[in-house]
Amino acid sequence: MSTRVIKFFMSRSFRTFLKHTAKDFHNQSVNPPVVRASTIIFKSMKHLRKTQTKAQKKPTSGHYDYGRQGTSTTYILQKILTKLEESYHVFTTPTGFGSVFLAIFSVVRPGDEILIADPVYSPTRILTQDYLKEFNIKTIFYNPHNLKTLEKNINNKTKLIFVENPGSNSFEFQDLGKIISIAKKNKIISVIDNTWATPYYFKPIKFGFDMSIVSATKYYSGHSDVMGGSLAVNKKVFNKVKRTEKITGLRLGPDDAYLITRGLRTLDVRLDKHSENAKKVAAFLSKNKRIKLLYPNKNDTINFRMWKKYYSGASGLMGLKIKARNINSVRKFVNSLKLFGYGYSWGGFESLVLHQELKETGKRTYMNLAKDEHLVRFHIGLEDSSDLISDIKQALKHLK
Repeated sequence: MSTRVIKFFMSRSFRTFLKHTAKDFHNQSVNPPVVRASTIIFKSMKHLRKTQTKAQKKPTSGHYDYGRQGTSTTYILQKILTKLEESYHVFTTPTGFGSVFLAIFSVVRPGDEILIADPVYSPTRILTQDYLKEFNIKTIFYNPHNLKTLEKNINNKTKLIFVENPGSNSFEFQDLGKIISIAKKNKIISVIDNTWATPYYFKPIKFGFDMSIVSATKYYSGHSDVMGGSLAVNKKVFNKVKRTEKITGLRLGPDDAYLITRGLRTLDVRLDKHSENAKKVAAFLSKNKRIKLLYPNKNDTINFRMWKKYYSGASGLMGLKIKARNINSVRKFVNSLKLFGYGYSWGGFESLVLHQELKETGKRTYMNLAKDEHLVRFHIGLEDSSDLISDIKQALKHLK
């Protein structure tokens, strides 16, 4: 990224930066080129060694000697995201979960303990609770609305506090300020999965977290056609993550980096529309007595207060806790939707729905559904909100 663009960002808004960054003035192109390379070639061995020396002195400068470290295409994306996150550096990975893996494996070792929010993404729970157990790494889950369950489990073996906010599927919003205070007081590294908000609505590194994860598959891409992840870090943990990234080979490819860079141009416009549509859908759903809305709204006092305290906006992902005596009626409700696709992931232009079976949410210590309660997840896309509401309205007739 040119110095000109960086200075421009310092004096202009987030929105303007996204539209003007990554232009390729050398090739007179509004978009950066896609550079694919396994071998990075040099004019001479002297030139190669000089590049290696530069990389050692300035490890975030984009000086590479091998394709696994990246190319100019991946470097451009990293620099854009570093500015958006207001972080020391951003690492990019082939998937969002790759960033989860990179964050955890960079700091924990056999004999260590991890504290994780109970409503974490199910694969993250499996990785930590089951897989890491084989490496003698213990995972303890805390109640997102009772941080005494976090504090009381801290000891000299605790190396990481892992936060996902809001909680996966159940959408609890936590007191992030208190969590950071606890982490700093006990000198424990902190990481947050910030995929729901992205740095458009919340900047974790600036707030005090050591690491921030975003699944670039979701809103960064915005078009459901690419997978990737980002891990923003502060200077304190940079060397740990850099070492792990190099050893594991977790690196985003140039074609995916290009698509994510392209998607970022409209991140603000898309998120504004996702949020606008979601608020209208949420207002409609909140009138239904069978539904408890799992989305920032004043009727949900604790979650609303915690969201309002730390976030500047809300994205398009929400949950519904539906009261229905007959599970088949919930299935009919979901299957009767015409404008919502049935599939995993979210963050793309289209609306999606999932009936969340309990086995899919993962084992939970602090979340229990009543016998007649069922979870449904909506991702509210970029369609006309009145059409989405009409579709949901006709489908609700099936609930019994």
